[in-house]
Amino acid sequence: MSRACPACGALVLVGEAFCEQCGHALGVAGCTACGAQAVGADGYCENCGMLQPSERDHVEIELEVAAGVSDRGLRHSRNEDAMALTAVGTAADMMAVGVVCDGVSTSLRPEEASQTAADTAVAALAEQLGEGADPETATREAVRLAAEAVFALAEQGEDAPACTYVSAVAGGRQVTVGWVGDSRAYWLGSGSEVLTGDDATPGTHMLTAWLGADAGEVVPHIRTFTPDGPGVVLLCSDGLWNYYPEPAALAAVALNATPRAAAQRLVRLALEAGGHDNITVMVIPFGPGDQSEATVVLPKEQ
Repeated sequence: MSRACPACGALVLVGEAFCEQCGHALGVAGCTACGAQAVGADGYCENCGMLQPSERDHVEIELEVAAGVSDRGLRHSRNEDAMALTAVGTAADMMAVGVVCDGVSTSLRPEEASQTAADTAVAALAEQLGEGADPETATREAVRLAAEAVFALAEQGEDAPACTYVSAVAGGRQVTVGWVGDSRAYWLGSGSEVLTGDDATPGTHMLTAWLGADAGEVVPHIRTFTPDGPGVVLLCSDGLWNYYPEPAALAAVALNATPRAAAQRLVRLALEAGGHDNITVMVIPFGPGDQSEATVVLPKEQ
């Protein structure tokens, strides 16, 4: 029994793995829109042009110390955000290390820039902290290496891939955050506040700093914060804070929940508000005995 190759139309035997005429792989998953199996390496159907779903459309990560959720949103064809999470130290002296990056949609391959930056930075932070560097030094080095890695993605004659960056190191008595661009870090607890600024022209989304070959010298902002009680460090892309910029609104959802449940709820709120952009949320509990199974409960204010 034979059938037509979906790529070139040549007759092929049922059960064959490849078309002898054009080499197209047979039996692979077809386009989710038209059913054709002519899906290119770039993820687009060569028959109807539809971008195929990606494993990055919705990602959830959970460790003992924190959790994160990243979602494509309702309007974008792909998820250009990325996140990375790890822990450094012993059970009695653990530091949570998280990074969130938002690909710049007007650049080429923004999803590659964000994933490269997040992976490079979290690995650098873990290595630096493991070798005894203080969190601010480790953050500065992580941004430098992430910027170099994104710079290396640029190809001559093409727009440079680019992304924003925000990271947090939470452990002991302090939280250290670093940022380039407009992805944010929040402290949610007693005295909730935005820990970062926005590298963007006021009143617009025009970035004034980012990671990429066309970014010029990358100088990260770094801040160390000493909370006066338990709470949550929240890292997020603008897909969340565009809808919910105020710390109080975020705290009402993120506190009194496990980190994963809190991240899921915040992503859901952004989707219900319109989901115009990719949404990434990372929740890192801060305080004695933090773990993903625990719920951060704050005392009621008098």
